[in-house]
Amino acid sequence: MPPQNLEAEQAVLGCMMLEPDTVGLVVEEIKGEDFYSPEHRMIYDAITGLFDGGDPIDTLTLREQLNKEGQLDRVGGSEYLASLTETVPSAASAVHYARIVRDRAVLRMLISTTTTILRDAYDERHEPRELLDRSEQMMYEIAGKHAASGVHSVRDVLKQTFEIIDDLHARKGRLRGLSTGFYDLDDLTTGLHGSELVIIAARPSIGKTTFALNVARHVAVEQEAGVLIFNLEMSKEQLAQNLLCSEARVDAQQIRKGLLNDQQFTMLTTAAGRLSDAPIFIDDSASLGILEVKARARRLKAQHDIKLLIVDYLQLMDAPRRDNRTLEVAELSRGLKALARELEIPVIAVSQLNRGPELREDHRPLNSDLRESGSLEQDADVIIFLHREEVYQPHDPKYRNKAEIIVSKQRNGPTGALELQFQKNILRFQNLAPQRAAVAEV
Repeated sequence: MPPQNLEAEQAVLGCMMLEPDTVGLVVEEIKGEDFYSPEHRMIYDAITGLFDGGDPIDTLTLREQLNKEGQLDRVGGSEYLASLTETVPSAASAVHYARIVRDRAVLRMLISTTTTILRDAYDERHEPRELLDRSEQMMYEIAGKHAASGVHSVRDVLKQTFEIIDDLHARKGRLRGLSTGFYDLDDLTTGLHGSELVIIAARPSIGKTTFALNVARHVAVEQEAGVLIFNLEMSKEQLAQNLLCSEARVDAQQIRKGLLNDQQFTMLTTAAGRLSDAPIFIDDSASLGILEVKARARRLKAQHDIKLLIVDYLQLMDAPRRDNRTLEVAELSRGLKALARELEIPVIAVSQLNRGPELREDHRPLNSDLRESGSLEQDADVIIFLHREEVYQPHDPKYRNKAEIIVSKQRNGPTGALELQFQKNILRFQNLAPQRAAVAEV
């Protein structure tokens, strides 16, 4: 017999009939599908149907509702409905009974899911990695059954808020979020904050990936915080080579051409040692959807307590088919924002821009230049544009090796622009002035 508790099912239904005020509490805990008994599921659905319609809930109205749907006899008739209210130990315990029903439903789902996984594992036609991803997705869907209520009293929220304010006061200007390594950017944003979706966007060949990797390197090497990078554009070997060039400050073209001298080899070896000890994790799967990203991020969070997630780049992610690409990207951005909140870490999504900057006399990007922009602009907590006028005016020396970082949106802070040096040959953005100390929360 699968896990179930028919007495708890009867009790929760009886509570809902005796005390209609408990219906709103119960529906936050369970759904009709959580009932083991099909008859109890029908009764629950009828009660919630009355509740949704604003109709009174009692034995009489419920009987009429079930009769209208042709289900009264199937659930045991009027006599059974009456018996439900007679056997309730205490209507005040409705939520407790509902949680018993939910817990048994979760156990049944676990049995069903593990049976499916076992069956698929015996079927050698399934690719193991795909089966692992699908198994994780199914397990995390079950885990969602135990999600806590999203409603909190203002008293509790204010207490937590004052704890944050007190912590900020104790830090006296030190960063609360993760440092990016660029102190003017850190001054403007106070670092990368948990639960925030950060969009880093630019036209092609401006340096989006390089900038994101520079941030990843600073978080992992200097702050010893775990970073997970999903790169859908290049292989893990290419990504590692870019990290190595930047860390060793060795010309990337010389590596590609095989023209390294002994000193450069030594520099690369030293850099490789530093990077090898850094908690950086790379996923270079060429085709990933939001479910796969969520499943793998959850696993890495549990195993290695990652503090930063980077997706490079957003428009290359797979999305469920929608009427247009804008709706597909909207689903991706909402999914990444939800993941940031769930894991309580910053999520950086690298994004392409449309051709807008190239069509204007002033080439600096605007929020409207975000490709399929509506949802990205709405969902993002922070939007950072990279701009290099050197790309448009290559012969003007005043723009040489200069990059402008534009914070065009910050939900909880000011916007503004700052300047960095960009050394394209070693794939590195750098502060213009000597670095100042920045202590970040890890």
